[in-house]
Amino acid sequence: MSAANKRTITIRLKKGTIACPPAQRATVNGLGLKRREQVRTLENTSAVRGMIKKVLHLVEVVSETR
Repeated sequence: MSAANKRTITIRLKKGTIACPPAQRATVNGLGLKRREQVRTLENTSAVRGMIKKVLHLVEVVSETR
């Protein structure tokens, strides 16, 4: 895949991680999200999708390119 064809996914942290188990907090940190309402654009890979699925109640998928 070329750089112009790269698949990306944009996520936003909609809830804080203060009351989350340490594993979920580590997953959110692994996605690069540090504070509420922060938005990150990541490469759309199966590893990133699995991380999002684990904390879907904390994050929101804003957009996705194919």
